Amino acid sequence: MEEFLQVGVISSTHGLKGEVKVFPTTDDPARFKKLKKVLLDTGKEHKELEIERVAFFKQFVILKFKGFDHIDQIERYKGKGLLVTRDQAVKLKKNEYFITDLIGITVYTEEGQTLGRLKDVLVTGANDVYVVEAADKKEILIPAIKQCILSVNIEEREMMVHLLKGLVD
Repeated sequence: MEEFLQVGVISSTHGLKGEVKVFPTTDDPARFKKLKKVLLDTGKEHKELEIERVAFFKQFVILKFKGFDHIDQIERYKGKGLLVTRDQAVKLKKNEYFITDLIGITVYTEEGQTLGRLKDVLVTGANDVYVVEAADKKEILIPAIKQCILSVNIEEREMMVHLLKGLVD
């Protein structure tokens, strides 16, 4: 399992005083109000940043980090991810999982047939959809509903599913 979880990506600067627009990659952007620190993934290292101020603008979170008081200091971090440690992550309810923990998991049918590996999770309005890549590289789309997802074992990296009629040719 990943030690760090991404909560946002710096999309651009905001004004001249070191603020940034962050595209949230968390289900609850309001959680930034409770965060005191985040880790900036520079590509080479994780740099701890202290959050000084949080605001919201459309779909973005506006962040001001302590010690970054001018656009020139923060501009180079556009496109970089903001991470939290697993212990800072939101608490999951029963049958909820972090997407990063699901990617790469082996998916089986209830009959024991291997379907493939979970490649992606599509977040839709009604329910998530799991994208499973079969051995022949074809994609199988499985709705993340209790009628289809019978069990998930993150430690064993396995998911058992029930295929509704029409999901696979």
